[in-house]
Amino acid sequence: MNFTRWSARLPGTQRRTARGTEGSVPAARGEHGQQPERPADVAEDVPSLEDFSVRELLGRLPGLVALVYGPEHRIAYVNDAYATAFGPRTPGATVAATCPEAEDLGLEPLMDQVLRSGKPRTVKSRRTRDGGSYTVTCLPVDSPRLDGGAVLVHAADVTDHAEAAERLRASERKHRETAVTLQRSLLPQDLEQPDDLRIAATYQPGGTDAAVGGDWYDVITLGAGRTALVIGDVMGRGVRAAAGMGQLRTAVRAYARLDLPPHEVLQLLDGLAAEIDASQIATCVYAVHDPNEGKLVYASAGHLPILVRDEDGTVRQAEDPTGPPLGTGGWLHTSGSIALPPGSTAVLYTDGLVERRREDIDEGVAALARALSGASGTPQVVCDRLLRSLGVTAEHDDDVAVLVVQHPSREGTDAELFHNAALELLGGVEAAPRARAFASGVLSSWRFPVELRDLGVLATSELVGNSLQHGTPPMRLRLRRTDRRLIIEVTDGDDHLPRRRRAETEDEAGRGISIIATIASSWGSRRTPGGGKAVWCEFALKD
Repeated sequence: MNFTRWSARLPGTQRRTARGTEGSVPAARGEHGQQPERPADVAEDVPSLEDFSVRELLGRLPGLVALVYGPEHRIAYVNDAYATAFGPRTPGATVAATCPEAEDLGLEPLMDQVLRSGKPRTVKSRRTRDGGSYTVTCLPVDSPRLDGGAVLVHAADVTDHAEAAERLRASERKHRETAVTLQRSLLPQDLEQPDDLRIAATYQPGGTDAAVGGDWYDVITLGAGRTALVIGDVMGRGVRAAAGMGQLRTAVRAYARLDLPPHEVLQLLDGLAAEIDASQIATCVYAVHDPNEGKLVYASAGHLPILVRDEDGTVRQAEDPTGPPLGTGGWLHTSGSIALPPGSTAVLYTDGLVERRREDIDEGVAALARALSGASGTPQVVCDRLLRSLGVTAEHDDDVAVLVVQHPSREGTDAELFHNAALELLGGVEAAPRARAFASGVLSSWRFPVELRDLGVLATSELVGNSLQHGTPPMRLRLRRTDRRLIIEVTDGDDHLPRRRRAETEDEAGRGISIIATIASSWGSRRTPGGGKAVWCEFALKD
């Protein structure tokens, strides 16, 4: 709009003489010669803008219109819509003195910018104190009758749109809060703390602009001092991903109770993931720590590699084997291993910790390795330091799960609480008495009370007798003491696992496992990688 042309019709000005009065001749007619012929279907007298009143045009606009002039922003005009919304305004009064809505909408700084630059400015969805929302545009107006320049203010009422957007944001917040609550409720509330390891974990959902994903972790004690460590990530966002994570975590715990090798656990989990939702895939690492072996045996389904920091600060990365994510099917997973000696720290993590836009993920893993090399302290301290080093904040754009596992090196009185003893068993009638004598001597040297020592010798006798009767060489007896329990384990070369059964009165055998289950805190069996089996029991130590 050219308001220079319309300035004569603003309040206090003289209306121009109507176009076409007697004796007036358009200047253009003499300068440019003959006018082109008017089409037949066009009326003779076509009205121009001068034929319309500016006040009438602006007054009928549904939008709120105000015209202010001068550096003090004095009011020249407000239309009916503006007066209805904010009340009538006195011509000549300043905006600052009579227009409280200008402060809410931030109009004065905006109008100053327009007067200085001569360019229009717009602010979107500003809220006033009465609860209305407006999108405001300020346009420069050039008129010789308005000293200091003028600004046309047009405000569109967008209250309905703003309220709808707020309802949508509230719904999204509620959906996100539901997903976060579900996610956190499905994660372990208290991590199991094995005798030989120190463990901490953290989960941080993505920022408010990122939907919650399906990251999870778990720690599962398997018995006989062995511990399963799990971390995974269900692809997707929101409640669906969190629910899928919960199903997989529950399945992992169930499969872990079978005490299978890591690759067999992932094989079972792969089939289940496809049944849960064929369109949803997940990555996962399942690792088992055996204190007698001093290493992690693991299998990976498309997940990022485990990192291990040695006591001297050197960081090692677990190598293949790794397979495709869970739910893809058609792949035979295999197990690998990485040493976890005393004094070392292992880190399992999800991609949110190391993946960045416009950056190769290998660079993120390398950055994590550098951060881990300098991270010392308790597992929780290491968790926090890694998050800070990798720049993970409350507004991070992805979920992050981190599981830190330390194998502490023990010295002095602490080391005295951890002992191991083993005996190779040869077949024959002397094997059982020799095992009982060995167990009695070891338990006495570990200064156990007589009652516990007698129970340990009885358990040793039953386990060895069962192995001699049903197993095959090589056979081995292992005793282990921690600060919390006594573990007795017998291995042999036969892979048939024992089961507890009810022995009839006339039966001469079949009571060994029932006796073990009665006197011990827990017992179990598993197949060993060489094709044999291990049968174990535990006695909890009193504080």
